[in-house]
Amino acid sequence: MMNLDPDQLEAQAAVISEGTFDAAARALHVTPSAVSQRVKALETSVGQVLLARSKPVRATTSGETLLRAARQIQAVSQEALRELGAEDAGDGSGPPVVALAVNADSLDTWFLAALAELGGAVFDLRREDENRTAELLRRGEVMAAVTTSRNPVPGCAVRRLGRMRYAPRAAAAFRAQWFPDGVTVAALSRAPVVLLDRDDTIQDRYLRRRARRPLHPPRHYIPESGPSSRPSG
Repeated sequence: MMNLDPDQLEAQAAVISEGTFDAAARALHVTPSAVSQRVKALETSVGQVLLARSKPVRATTSGETLLRAARQIQAVSQEALRELGAEDAGDGSGPPVVALAVNADSLDTWFLAALAELGGAVFDLRREDENRTAELLRRGEVMAAVTTSRNPVPGCAVRRLGRMRYAPRAAAAFRAQWFPDGVTVAALSRAPVVLLDRDDTIQDRYLRRRARRPLHPPRHYIPESGPSSRPSG
């Protein structure tokens, strides 16, 4: 039975994280040649190309699978060392870095409070739309994700966290200008909407439910600039 070499997995993960073989070598305190040899040996052992030699270097589909394994092994190893009291050993076995993908609304409401109850880890949060966070998990960029997907990424499990309910709200002046006769389909088709980016679909989903057909009102694209900045009108 074939076993995966931890040093080779570490080298592959470092190249993907750092973007180049030279940067990975600096992070691992070895030579670029050593990093290259470890990655090549890993590719030979599994019989597949794991890295696309682009700028920056990216994982292939097979490489994403092993990257998830590498991140999980690193987290388990760091946790074991921490339990043995090795936090201050000065050997790189400090608090584990846990990369998590989370959507903006969760981040602005409940997520940080939940993280505050956890200790012993350093968190690297990647903000992404809830419909796309699972893709970051699939690519091995994060170890866990808050997602709308019910289908687990290979090697992962799904646990239901709850439900976020959205209710439409508008400032009084906005309501008076655009909805003087109430929230009608005609008014919804004219009232401008504000979207965080071109993947933000929450407004369109609401309009489709109300009108039972797609509506195409004027739309502004305004990136989120801080907590609780999702438009209310």
